[in-house]
Amino acid sequence: MRSSPRAWLPAYLLLSLIWGNSFVFIKIGLGSLTPAGVVLSRLALGMITMLVISVVMRSPLPPRRLWGPLFVAAVLMTSGGWVLFAFSEQYISSALAGIINGATPLMTLLVILAAFPEEKPTRQRIVGLVIGFTGVLVVVGVWQGLGATTLLGIGAAVLATIGYGISYPYVRRHIATGENALGPMTFATGLMIMGTIQIAPVAALTGFAHAPVTGSVFLAMLALGILGSGIAYILNYLVIHRSDATTASTVTYVITLVAVVSGAVVLGEHITWNQPVGGALVVLGAATAQGLVRLPRFART
Repeated sequence: MRSSPRAWLPAYLLLSLIWGNSFVFIKIGLGSLTPAGVVLSRLALGMITMLVISVVMRSPLPPRRLWGPLFVAAVLMTSGGWVLFAFSEQYISSALAGIINGATPLMTLLVILAAFPEEKPTRQRIVGLVIGFTGVLVVVGVWQGLGATTLLGIGAAVLATIGYGISYPYVRRHIATGENALGPMTFATGLMIMGTIQIAPVAALTGFAHAPVTGSVFLAMLALGILGSGIAYILNYLVIHRSDATTASTVTYVITLVAVVSGAVVLGEHITWNQPVGGALVVLGAATAQGLVRLPRFART
């Protein structure tokens, strides 16, 4: 049975704050580091954190046969997606990046509908997808026209969410199900290791930093790596364990709100009316598509 909210709500709120502020940490990191440098710092610190926690909790490393699937998952979920978001924030605000990230549940559903024939496109899901897609159009303000650099940033962020959408059914099929499914700790540790291996040569080729590393950048990377890529996985596991997977998945919606508020308060980013309105539509569409918001039933005549 699901525990009382007192058992999981503190971890849920803390997780929302950590992941919601990650877009601000990325923006701060870009003040001194390249996109690959930001991601390498995040992954390396996250890997060290997870390895230490794994030793303390006596959690095993992934078996050799799953390193291949973990390599693909890391491209989609960490090294690939994170470097795309870091790249995008060179051209768009952290708040806008966070709002676009809120479309991840919609991307996941689209991939599941395409990859799993048994998943039927019900009226509930179709309406949710339409609402969410409308929200994305409102967020980017398509009626205003987009400059080349803004369009490049938005495109990179959207591409990252598409990768996230592919990653969930991929992990479900190749890593998270069956008799030999990995536990959350083992999976997260393997993800950090593979992601660090992947991004290290990219950082070597493109450069790690473009300016001296300031104290604020150093602290932002510590928070992004240790908290956002390490401790956050433990909190996420606690929420899933003490509540349920559906409740845990709604953290994506709170992250969007935190990202908007943090961008305005911490970085002084200008928020236009269409961004929170579109973000709300994205959240509503994703919640509708997932069945968290139910459509009214009409009597047949």
